[in-house]
This record gives sequence, structure tokens and C-alpha cells, in this order.
Amino acid sequence: MTTESAPSWIRDAICWQVYPLGFCGAPRRRDDLGGEGYGGADGENVVHRLPRLHGWLDHLVGLGANVLLLNPVFDSVSHGYDTLEHRRLDPRLGDERDMDALIAACHERGIRVVLDGVFNHISDRHPVARRAIAAGPGTEEGDRIRWSGTSPYGFEGNADLLEIDLGDAVIQDRVVEIMGRWLDRGVDGWRLDAMYAAGPEAWAPILERVRAAHPGAWVLGEVIHGDYPQFAAASGADSITQYELWKAIWSSLADGNLFELAHALGRHQEFLGADGGAHPLTFVGNHDTTRIASQLPDGRDLAAAFSLLALLPGIPTVYAGDEFGATGTKEERAGGDDAIRPWFPGEPDGVVAAAASADSAPGGPDHLTLLKPEAAGRILEVHRRLLSLRRRESWLSTASVQVDEDSLENTWAQIALTPAEGGAGLTLVLNLGDEARPAPGEVLEAVSGADMIDGVGAAEPGTVPAHGAAVVR
Repeated sequence: MTTESAPSWIRDAICWQVYPLGFCGAPRRRDDLGGEGYGGADGENVVHRLPRLHGWLDHLVGLGANVLLLNPVFDSVSHGYDTLEHRRLDPRLGDERDMDALIAACHERGIRVVLDGVFNHISDRHPVARRAIAAGPGTEEGDRIRWSGTSPYGFEGNADLLEIDLGDAVIQDRVVEIMGRWLDRGVDGWRLDAMYAAGPEAWAPILERVRAAHPGAWVLGEVIHGDYPQFAAASGADSITQYELWKAIWSSLADGNLFELAHALGRHQEFLGADGGAHPLTFVGNHDTTRIASQLPDGRDLAAAFSLLALLPGIPTVYAGDEFGATGTKEERAGGDDAIRPWFPGEPDGVVAAAASADSAPGGPDHLTLLKPEAAGRILEVHRRLLSLRRRESWLSTASVQVDEDSLENTWAQIALTPAEGGAGLTLVLNLGDEARPAPGEVLEAVSGADMIDGVGAAEPGTVPAHGAAVVR
């Protein structure tokens, strides 16, 4: 996949990611499943929770974003990654009319909509899984799922999540049909969950067919480790999740070791210059990771994290709630994702009040928690300022990045960002130290971590604030 074949609109993309089942307050598990069927007759057991997102669309725009990246919305048993039917909205969220209305409301505001495609594995209750298990391995129906000997192969050890064979011709036809069905309904792209599991060769023929019918669709692949550009080029994906950079951001800031960040930025630049690597998805948190405000509980160095997210090349993505300082720790246990997937009020103005209440519906998602409720508005304002700068300097999405090794310290880094087309660039300066320091140029924007968290006032003009960042020319 070459840079030129990616849809042009992703060059300006800034995403706001939402986990809808939690965000909208859906119960963690369905209570209407049983026997051979599920959900009853069409329209039965439907609760229209998805419209709650309408109250947040102006917030998305005001934040500076223009893409709504949705985690699973399809019919499932519990967390959305145990799919029962990709053609039907999960009844805990609503029905197809709710999805159509959300897409229309987004497009009216210039917001693109991207869905989470969980095609690598399905619920063991999915009709394809049931038929495969009944037929057994070595049969036409049975071999549409993967097997471990005579037992169905569970994704990452989960017996209720059965991996399907994406190389099967019938399965490929269905995936192409499902992806095309929702693109025809107006969605603008797909996040392909666990794309790494089946490998790029399995996805290449699928995406070739989808791309032929929908050349303007964005395809984002979830890949954790390895050579991201090579995977993108071989599979046909436009973008890959930049987990290496995510890890380096939070751990280098937590440890006060910007040499780790410098190494990761060197890798990031290598990826950007390789075939398939021009449009990585960058993030400091998502629905699968401990919240950045819990990784950096002191709070002040969140200023550096948010600055890196906003300024570095790629497609920046804010996980809903991070812009208020939401907290939550992922745990390796059943239900270990609940804390990072809480419910939100119907509009942004209710966030602080919602966090002050520990109430949540029985069987529903966790309640929202904030690092420091009185700082939520200041954290939001920092996001708005930084993303506004990102939008004004649109060349940043494809910039080259280089750390000034001569000035690099554990707590100080000067990161040069240069337009791909040449010309004057910007420098992002990080200061994790306890004292403000002179800026190496004209300061266009500065963020003080102490001011953001405690409201102590801005740093002196012309300086890089302590536990903060500055953008200089």
C-alpha cells in the first residue's frame, strides 16, 4: 500500500475514540440470550442508548477532532468482541435507525465515522461457530473456524471467542459483504480488530475487493508488535496502531527517561519513511490500555504526553475521557477492562458531576473517575489549544521527526518537526524537570503541568515550563 493510495482525507484526521457499550451505559452482558436463538423477534429487547452520543458531537468538534472512531457496536454477548451478528446493531445500543441517525448527525458536522470490525474471531454462539462445531474439523463447515486438535481454537486462550479462517472463500465473501454493507450506509472506514492474528496475507484479498468498491474508505489495522509498515503494505491497510510509541510515551515520562522516547521516535521516523508507514495511528491510551492519567498519577507530566500526541506525525487519537483526566487501570483478569470503559453522562458539562457520583446501574459499566475533578476543565482546554495548533499546522501529520541528541537529557528533549515538502518547521521541547528553562526559540504555545493540574498560573514568557512543554519556532 503506497501513500498515494490512502484516502486523502486521513491527512487531516484527528480521532476521538469511544467504547460505546460502556460510554452509553449498556449492561455488561446480555440478559436475553438462551437456547438456539438470541434477541427474540426483530425489535425485541432493544434499548436506544446510542443516541446519547449525539450530545457529544459538538464536543468532538470543539476539541479539534473530525473523526468518530467507534469500538464495537454490533450484536454481541457481552463486551462487543464476542460478535453474534455483524449486520445488526447490538440491541443494548439500539437498532439500525439509531446508527443511521448517528452517521447523519456526524456528517452534518463534517465528522467521519469509523467502525470496529471484529472479524478475526466470533462468539461461540455465532451461527457460523455453532455449525462448525457441529460439523467438526476436516469438514467444509467445520473448517470455517480454526481448531486445536479436536477443540475449537479460542482467541488468546478465550474459549468463548473462536477464531475463524479468514482464508476461507465463503468467510472472505461474508467479510467483504459486511464491510461494504456499512460503507454503503455511510460509514467512512474500518478499524480491523486483532488484524495481526490472521496476518497480512489473509487480509490482502479481502481489502483489495473492499478498496475496489470503496476507494475513499480508511482501513486501520490493530497490530501490536513487529514491522508496522511491512504489515500495512502487505495487507492493504492504510494505517497501523503505533503501540511502540504509545509504550515509550507513558513509560519514558513515568521514569523520567527521555532517552527511551528518543529511541522510539527514531523508530517512528523509520516507519514513516517506509512503504506503508506514512499514516500510523498515534495515541496515549485506548479501550485496551490503562488510562494515561493513571500511568502518570502525579498529573503534571500529562502536559508532555498530550503535547506529543498533538504534535507528532501520524493520526492522533484521543480516547474519550482522557481530555478530562479520566483514570482507570487495566487488569489481567475477567472484567479487567471495565475500569477503562466507564459510562459517561449525556453531555460534556455533566462529566465532573458524574465522576462525583459512584452510582451505576446494576450490571452496567463502571462509573467515571477523574484524576482531579477541579482540573478537568483545564485539561480539556490544553487539549483544545494543542489540537488547534495541530490543525493550523496541518503539515505535522506527515512531518519528519528528529531528536536533538546533543541537548538530550533524561528530563529534557528537543524534538524537531520538519515539513515533508521542506521549509521551516517547529520544535517540541519537553521539560520534565522541576525548574522552568529558557526556550530555544520563539514560543508559540506552552503548557505548564502545574498550571494544568493545580491552576498555579502560566510559566514566565520565553520559557519551557517545569513539568511541561513548549512549541517553538
